[in-house]
Amino acid sequence: MSMNEKLASYGVVPVVVLNDVKDALPLAKALVEGGLACAEVTFRTDAAEESIRIMSEAYPDMLVGAGTVLTIDQVDRAVKAGAKFIVSPGFDPEIVDYCIEKEIPVYPGTVTPSEVAQAVKRGLKICKFFPAAQFGGLDTIKALAAPYTMVKFMPTGGVSPKNLRDFLACDKIAACGGTWMVKGDLIKEGKFDEIKKLTEEAAAVVKEMRG
Repeated sequence: MSMNEKLASYGVVPVVVLNDVKDALPLAKALVEGGLACAEVTFRTDAAEESIRIMSEAYPDMLVGAGTVLTIDQVDRAVKAGAKFIVSPGFDPEIVDYCIEKEIPVYPGTVTPSEVAQAVKRGLKICKFFPAAQFGGLDTIKALAAPYTMVKFMPTGGVSPKNLRDFLACDKIAACGGTWMVKGDLIKEGKFDEIKKLTEEAAAVVKEMRG
């Protein structure tokens, strides 16, 4: 199964911000036991790199990727730490081309036809759509998908339990990036049982919508 197929099989990718490496292991445990053995760990904190290493080593089958990747150096560090895929908030040709050359699965942010065209030119099949809510959400994704029939999207930013079913009902959505089950205050306060419960609920919606 390809990385694209694996991400699509989960339907929801928890987007995680970790400020303390001590939270990496219990968080990974909560996600795996909750039925979503995947995570996009944002590279915007000092704890990200080591957290990816801890999660990957403890759960080798878990799909741990690095998000908010802005430089080639971050790509190298993330992959060395165990990241299985790279996500960037925008379309950076240098990062995308580097990942393709190194055969690293990459999901760049796109919100315009021109950006999607650049992804298509490079053979990418899934693009991140970020920030989804601010750029028109599902309506915009459907409009972009009309001419670019070979591309699916991973909307992130504004996806919630309220609209998750709507997104998953669209055949142009590969998976949704979500933060609601891994909110910063839940992690900070050590409420990993609550995170597991919210993860189970998200996984149940995916099963309901996709079987």
